[in-house]
Amino acid sequence: MSHWAGTAVIVANDRAGGSGALAVADVAAACRALVADVSVVRTAYPGHARTLAAKAAQDGVDAVIAVGGDGTASEVAHGLLTATGAEPRPGGPALLCVPAGTGNSFYKEVWKDRSWHESLAAAFGADRPAVRLLDTARIEETQETVLLGACSGLVAEALEAAAGLTRLTGRARYQQAVASTLKDFAPHPARVAVDGEVIHDGGVILANVGGGRYRGGGFLVLPHSVLDDGLLDVCVVTSALDPAALPGLTREGRHVERPEVLYRRGRRIEIERTDGAALPFERDGEVLRGRTRYVLDVVPAALPVLCPLGPS
Repeated sequence: MSHWAGTAVIVANDRAGGSGALAVADVAAACRALVADVSVVRTAYPGHARTLAAKAAQDGVDAVIAVGGDGTASEVAHGLLTATGAEPRPGGPALLCVPAGTGNSFYKEVWKDRSWHESLAAAFGADRPAVRLLDTARIEETQETVLLGACSGLVAEALEAAAGLTRLTGRARYQQAVASTLKDFAPHPARVAVDGEVIHDGGVILANVGGGRYRGGGFLVLPHSVLDDGLLDVCVVTSALDPAALPGLTREGRHVERPEVLYRRGRRIEIERTDGAALPFERDGEVLRGRTRYVLDVVPAALPVLCPLGPS
């Protein structure tokens, strides 16, 4: 079998939610059958994937393969985009994800239901791998990259609850966290603006901005999102909807058909809690604390990603 004459670094997170079923050695062997020069580095602590990806970019590799879940993919993307300075910028190595986590939403966005063996073969099987420049978002207040999406309200509170469920792992932990959060959940008052226009000022169950169509692997929160259209999608679920109905509706994207839900696109999204309390907020599954307002700007065509040759 001919090799792609490039260099690749595998950034492996052995602590990812589902990685026990996926041996990094198997991924490395499959890569070495396709790529001329492959090395493996492993994460040792939260946030380490950022550092490893940034070093790979600074070393001039052609591709970085993230083996882990959505958190690993997010960290690697952030590391690649900030490798040469504080400002995210396009160029540099292309990202490829191998799904070894719980949700694997980003992998699903790009490769749908293909196996990781198929995605590797498709990514590196041609003389020149297919690269697609995907949009990301940047949080103005923290200057952090958003790959999958950011969300206020219910999702952020459920992630907080999940951190305390140490006896459960993976999707079971998140599902239990959502169930327990819904028992005492109260919408928060917020103002949401898209490109300077206020689209909602009132009770909010959640306001999700992205990015990817899926969150948590199986929730189609932003069903109309396109990864490289230069826009961010925002879905605002207002307090007029029964929060208990939301998990079922979002599994198939049916929530956007409801009059209690607003769906828009834009380049700049502002979410501000209006009662002075801290806004429950997360980005790519990481809870952010202490602020009443977050502003997200699209960074178009920012991230090179190895993708299928045809439509994904």
